[in-house]
Amino acid sequence: MKDEDVRDVAALLKTMSHPIRLKILCLLQEKEMAVGDIREEVKTTNANVSQHLSILRNQGIVSSRKDANFIYNRIDDQRVLELIAKLRDLFCEEGDG
Repeated sequence: MKDEDVRDVAALLKTMSHPIRLKILCLLQEKEMAVGDIREEVKTTNANVSQHLSILRNQGIVSSRKDANFIYNRIDDQRVLELIAKLRDLFCEEGDG
């Protein structure tokens, strides 16, 4: 692996490693979601969810679309979807979300 690739992967993993961001990614693996729906699942404020989504967007992991008064977020990188699925397979008990 080239040094540049190592740096890119390390930055991606660092971004994903925060517990709230990892939970958001697990949720978005299933479907796109609005901030309010994410907030209900991760049990924090809209502002905190928005801040974490902004970090994920800046890294190119998540993208969003606006529909009326709602902004829907989704994982925009197939590799991240595959990585989250593998992490769930390796570390989550059956039925965990």
